[in-house]
Amino acid sequence: MNILWMIIVGAIAGFLAGQLFQGYGFGLIGNIAVGIVGALIGGFLFGGVFVVGGVIGQIISATLGAVILLFIISLVKR
Repeated sequence: MNILWMIIVGAIAGFLAGQLFQGYGFGLIGNIAVGIVGALIGGFLFGGVFVVGGVIGQIISATLGAVILLFIISLVKR
């Protein structure tokens, strides 16, 4: 169940990051992958920062991590 939850949060975070960081969407599977990696980055960087916990806190930190990842990808693609 934990892996399914990570995929759901990753898909939401990847979609939101793709909307926030225009022009760098990777399709459904790519957005899920970016969201999952973003969740790892966000959890590492923002683990206890957000007062909001639970699902909303996970989605916020995963989205911020995915935006950071998309920014790094955009720098590498240049």
